[in-house]
Amino acid sequence: MSTAPSNVAAFQGLVDLVSSNVGGCALLCSDDFFAGMDNLTRPAPAAFDPAAYTDRGKLMDGWESRRKRVPGHDWCILKLGVPGRLRGVDIDTSFFMGNHPPFASIDAIFAPDASLEDLTDHLAWTEVLAQTALQRGSHNLAAIASDAVYTHVRLRIFPDGGVARLRVYGDPAPERQAAEIDLAALANGGRAVACSDMFFSPMNNLLLPHRAADMGGGWETRRSRPPGMDWVIIALGTAGTVARVEVDTHHFKGNYPDRAAIDALYWPGAPPASLPGSPEWKEILAPAKLRADHAHVFAVADGGPWTHLRLRILPDGGVSRLRVWGTATDATPADALVAKLAAMPEADLRAALTACCGSRRWVDGMVSQRPFTSRTHLFGAAEAVWWALADADWKESFTHHPRIGGSVDAQRERWAVAEQSGVAKADETTLASLAQGNTMYEQRFGFIFIVCATGKTAAEMLAVLDERLTTSAPAAELRIAAGEQAKITRLRLEKLA
Repeated sequence: MSTAPSNVAAFQGLVDLVSSNVGGCALLCSDDFFAGMDNLTRPAPAAFDPAAYTDRGKLMDGWESRRKRVPGHDWCILKLGVPGRLRGVDIDTSFFMGNHPPFASIDAIFAPDASLEDLTDHLAWTEVLAQTALQRGSHNLAAIASDAVYTHVRLRIFPDGGVARLRVYGDPAPERQAAEIDLAALANGGRAVACSDMFFSPMNNLLLPHRAADMGGGWETRRSRPPGMDWVIIALGTAGTVARVEVDTHHFKGNYPDRAAIDALYWPGAPPASLPGSPEWKEILAPAKLRADHAHVFAVADGGPWTHLRLRILPDGGVSRLRVWGTATDATPADALVAKLAAMPEADLRAALTACCGSRRWVDGMVSQRPFTSRTHLFGAAEAVWWALADADWKESFTHHPRIGGSVDAQRERWAVAEQSGVAKADETTLASLAQGNTMYEQRFGFIFIVCATGKTAAEMLAVLDERLTTSAPAAELRIAAGEQAKITRLRLEKLA
């Protein structure tokens, strides 16, 4: 028997593009004598009944061809429910123990209007997964590296045997539409990219194209102890202006959320890991009361444009579907700072960025990302580039700071005067302690004391210095100082407007 898990975490957050849930289907195969090809796209994990037989043999939950007695191999052509970029596959042989294929490969093609005859006889396929060995009764996972958009895949098994399920994980990439659409729908390219919890059912269920058949077809979090707030972040299929949202609690009766709220931001192509902690989220739907088993439609306070939405549920529970009705747009949010940076000659931009952060590699990384599409993109890129740097780059940036309580180089004082204004009002004893503490700090850690001084008095900075000097390990302190530099950099970027 197979002991493989039914939920594969390796491609969590991606969409199974071939699942029948999103409209995927098997079109044609070379042979399915023992078990039908339609089983390959079923969203439920494969099952096994040891007592079930048909007039052709053991009943298997999958696609199984007969034993080959002639040269060749078997194959199955499947249409994706939505065109997309392939990121990985799971060739699931659960419960196929003595009858699984030893090897398999996968081809793909973009042919939205092709006939079966074209797909089998006339069109050229691209191999996206070379022939690979399969393990029996297992989830056989493989990554796919391709930026091409495909509409069909062809699973080839060598020479024959049974496959329980085929999962084709990727990013939806449908054709753009001009009319009002559900911007979050999987069929329109939307996808859930992160959530606080999905203990009972996965987050991408929210975006499926039809009402759920039961409670398990939605997104449900565990009970929070103590009560708090759960959330899920949706990347819209395309940037768009939002007219209204629908929060559907269909089937959720004793476990629906008490309230729901919606936040939004604009950052095309945002790294998923940067989104949960971003301070740029703007609330466009204040917490609104929900009812059991009901489709709630809400107008939003700001239509955007937006690229991502965050659904917050308070405190926890289940939501069946989230619909985001709006219109695709190429417009970007108006912002004076973003426009100013876009218009700067590169030499001026480099000088301005260097005044914000003295790491040369950080400046190079920021210049390479211009033009910034929004303030969120600008600040998010500043963080992402910063935390991808090496220790030496962080230390280089620290050398562009004056010592707190020490002399200040005139060329570097342009920003620091305001940032360290709390020092100017300090008494002589505090100033002397700051200078002495900074010397001890530099001797211990090898770089000057870095703190985001804005809004802090000299006494408060001295308390922070004493705590870090006495409690931090050197490796940890470098990262603490880097975090302070990131705060300073953001403040300085804001001053460029």
